[in-house]
Amino acid sequence: MKKSVLFGVLIVALTACGNDTEIKDMRGKEVESTIAATPLSQKELDESLAKIRAEEEEKERKERESQTTLEFDKLEYDFGNVKAEFPNEAHFKVTNTGDKPLVISNIETSCGCTTSKKPEKPILPGKSDDIIVTFKSNPGQSGEQQKTVTVSANTAEKTHQLKIRAFVK
Repeated sequence: MKKSVLFGVLIVALTACGNDTEIKDMRGKEVESTIAATPLSQKELDESLAKIRAEEEEKERKERESQTTLEFDKLEYDFGNVKAEFPNEAHFKVTNTGDKPLVISNIETSCGCTTSKKPEKPILPGKSDDIIVTFKSNPGQSGEQQKTVTVSANTAEKTHQLKIRAFVK
């Protein structure tokens, strides 16, 4: 009897292993495999990886070719004492010190009480434009305030930090 039970279990196990369309867990629920079998040989895999590597290198080369450099007239601006809920503007002059057009793609502020306006057009080599940062305290916001403005551009260092400070009375 032990042999027939063992033989039956073996047949069930072999039959279950051959059925790759549906796999169930111990509770009987269907389990989807996260491993996909592919027919790629090692040579095909190496060729595919080499192609991906070459595409990435080309993308990086093009990105380096479009990069430029920039310089700000200041990195920090202190508004000093300001009235609560009153807008205060700071102008940061940015100069393209490279030989490719400077594109400021995005500006993010660290707080909803701070907004910014970036140059809409590329800044040509040797030319300058302003980034305008406006700080307006929120209701109930008082005391010393320090905010960060992150500028994204087509430079080797992708982001640049500007800071503003104010003391809300």
